[in-house]
Order: sequence, then structure tokens, then C-alpha cells
Amino acid sequence: MTGPGAAASAAPVLEVFASIQGEGLFVGEPQVFLRLRGCPLRCRWCDTPGSWRLPEDPEARIAAAHGGARREPAWASPFLAATWIAACEPGAPRTVSVTGGEPLLWPAFLCGLRPMLGARRLHLETGGGHPRTLARVVDAVDHVSLDLKPDFDLDEPEEVPGAGTDEPAPRGAAQWRGARRASLAVVAGRDACGKIVVAGGRAASDFAPLLDEVEDVAPRLAVVLTPATPAGGVLAPEIELVLQVAELARDRDLDVRVVPQLHRLLRVP
Repeated sequence: MTGPGAAASAAPVLEVFASIQGEGLFVGEPQVFLRLRGCPLRCRWCDTPGSWRLPEDPEARIAAAHGGARREPAWASPFLAATWIAACEPGAPRTVSVTGGEPLLWPAFLCGLRPMLGARRLHLETGGGHPRTLARVVDAVDHVSLDLKPDFDLDEPEEVPGAGTDEPAPRGAAQWRGARRASLAVVAGRDACGKIVVAGGRAASDFAPLLDEVEDVAPRLAVVLTPATPAGGVLAPEIELVLQVAELARDRDLDVRVVPQLHRLLRVP
């Protein structure tokens, strides 16, 4: 599925807005968020399921710098997206975080966006299921926030028709293990972090394989543990579970920190 007359580097935008980074290594930093539509993954604790699919005539919500918003046709070139980013900044230029959905569905857009942003840093938030595509775009971004997803918290993926990558989403434990290791190899030694969502109803040992992969492939990568926000029947974890997982990371001499979803606490987008 593509937009009428959409160029090869166009991507469907869900929203553009200025807010506070609520997750990952740059938590608390004022940023502009460019949220793209489309995601094949079905994380049970996803807080933006409205970004999964592409409707027939999608629209983008473009926030104004000092309140209010307008609607635009969603399919945007990198240049048009950059103008939307500038329009919603309330002051000096900010770091731009491209999120989703899954931004790696649109690699040509990501590569085209970098030269449009001037001196702004470009951060990529990805679910980590498309390592070949990540390798294609990693030199075009300044920071990667890489989800390390446990397959036991995922339902079967649903591919997005018309996506700009032909790399399928992983299915099952073995494919997810391969995708995580390959993605870790791409970001090893780079400006990046690995993010693990810790949901309730699990044992700390369930997360040990993820930490083993980081230790083996990218031991200097910062690991951020994010307690799940209750959604879709998924429970928030007890603090004891989170602390136990943190200790498992420390046992492996990993750089670990626990960061709740700050934007939820602040009640901002």
C-alpha cells in the first residue's frame, strides 16, 4: 500500500509533536517526535497500537509550536517531514526522535531525512526485528534506541503491505534470537542503548537470555530496563522483579539502569 503519487522515499506519518523523551538513554530530554505509521510486531504491552496499520487515506497530526494541531495527508517526503518538525519546535532546534510504529519499514525515508535536519541530532527508536534494514540506515542516525524484545511477550506478527523493506519480521523464539543478535552486532560500539520492557507475571530468569546476548555481542551497550505500563491485560511488574533483572545485568558487568516511562508520569505525549 502506498500513497497516491508517493515517492520511493516517502513514509506515512502518524504525528509530529514536541515533548519530553520518556524512555531510553536520553530520558528527560526535550525532543521532537516524528511517529511513523506501520508496524508488523504485536507486542502485548504496546502503548501505541493505533500506529500498527495503514488506513486507506491516512492523515498526520502536526502539532503547532505553542498549542493546537492541524491535519495533513500522511504520506510525506523527508523534506516535508523536516518542515513539520521545524513548525512544531517551540524554541531552538531539538533532537528529533523517529518512532512508530516501526520506522525501519521506511529505510529510504530515514536516509533521506538526515540531510534535511541540519545540526539536529537524529535518534531512531526501533523494535529490533529488522537487522538487515538497521544496518542499511545506521550511518544516517546519531543514536539508536534498540528494543530487545522477549518473544514470549509477542503475538504473531502481521506484515504491513507496501512497506519499504522486504525484510520480514521474526517469528518464533529462534528467529527472534537471531534478529536480536544481529541487531546488537550492528549497534555494538555505536551511540546506542538496548531497552528491555519488564512486564509482570515473569521470572527474572526469563530475561537472562537477553542479557547473555548483550554480554556476548555488545558488552559495552547501555541496557535500560523499562517497567511495563499496564495495557491490554499486561501487568506492571513488582519492583522486586525489576531489581532482580537489574542484578542479573550487573552480574554480567553490563551498564544497566532502571527507567520508568517518564512521559506517562508527566502525563505528556
